[in-house]
Amino acid sequence: MSTLLLSEWMWYPFLFGGEGVDLLRTIFFWVTLALAIVALVTVLLIRGESRKRALLFWLIAGVLYACALSGIFLYFSFMEDGILDILFWPLLAVIALVAICAVVLVFDRKKPVVIGCAVLFGISLVVALVCMGVYFASGDAENNNWVSVTLGENVGLIVSVVLLVALIGALAFFFGEGEKKEFDSKSIAYAAICIAMSFALSYLRIAKMPQGGSVTIASLLPLMIYSYLFGVRKGVFAGLIYGILQAIQDPYLVHPAQFLLDYPIAFSAIGLAGIVSSARLFEKLPQVQFLLGGLVASLLRYLSHVLSGAFAFSEYAGDENVWLYTLSYNSFVFLDVAIVLVVGVLIFSAPSTIRQFDRIKANARVR
Repeated sequence: MSTLLLSEWMWYPFLFGGEGVDLLRTIFFWVTLALAIVALVTVLLIRGESRKRALLFWLIAGVLYACALSGIFLYFSFMEDGILDILFWPLLAVIALVAICAVVLVFDRKKPVVIGCAVLFGISLVVALVCMGVYFASGDAENNNWVSVTLGENVGLIVSVVLLVALIGALAFFFGEGEKKEFDSKSIAYAAICIAMSFALSYLRIAKMPQGGSVTIASLLPLMIYSYLFGVRKGVFAGLIYGILQAIQDPYLVHPAQFLLDYPIAFSAIGLAGIVSSARLFEKLPQVQFLLGGLVASLLRYLSHVLSGAFAFSEYAGDENVWLYTLSYNSFVFLDVAIVLVVGVLIFSAPSTIRQFDRIKANARVR
């Protein structure tokens, strides 16, 4: 089964013989990778105040570039895959507000500005989610993806959502004890930046699965670092927002509960990556703290995708056992996570980086 699934993966770096959107994704893969390398080299070579200006430039450029890509691929989904108007325009509005709010917060993090951006972005998300609800209720979601969710599978999806939300919430509550409860302007600004960085990196796809899911170049790393610095409660919230944006980037929607499991819940679990960041046992080993937290978060993300696959996409299993199929299909998560953890451990092994992280973490968690 694993060999069969590997053969079905769409390896974007090598698809120059493809057509349409596939060819476009391949081109943008290399363009994005080239821009990321140029940005990294530029920042490393420059010193002093010029480095800060370079970082600011590339941050803004990265956010705008990611939002532009989202708009482009959403447009092609609208034109080629038949995404309905009721989804296209609200999702496009969310992308536009992400670009505007992220850039504004880079320059001005005063409380009224932060609140204004949060309110506008929140309204756009609510509108988009309401439109998704209408789309699900119409029955078009299942028909467009050639699936039919039975009564038993409906119950399984709903129970899975309730149990995972309860589990993630309980872990965030228990391990987030002692963290700042409120979101201040600094934590919101850092969340916006890390979400935008993860969103931009998510376009560096190495491979894509046929029914959704992809392997990227450490796209979840900024979110995991945010959770490590600001705590799991804020990390879960940032992951939830990122999950909704992932649904906008590449929507694969058949059922309301499936949407929750594959997007907001799966990526809110990534916000638990900081679950060991305050453990005294590994206080001198931040690499181990990051590694263990990342493993816990990733296993919960994997579980969320597995439950979604078992109850929403059982027809894709054919004659195979549905649980074996979904366990194997969603194994792409481990490759995606392995890249993140390797890069993260290397970053957390640099003494200068750890000193900077410790300062941010200490200020972020003082009540």
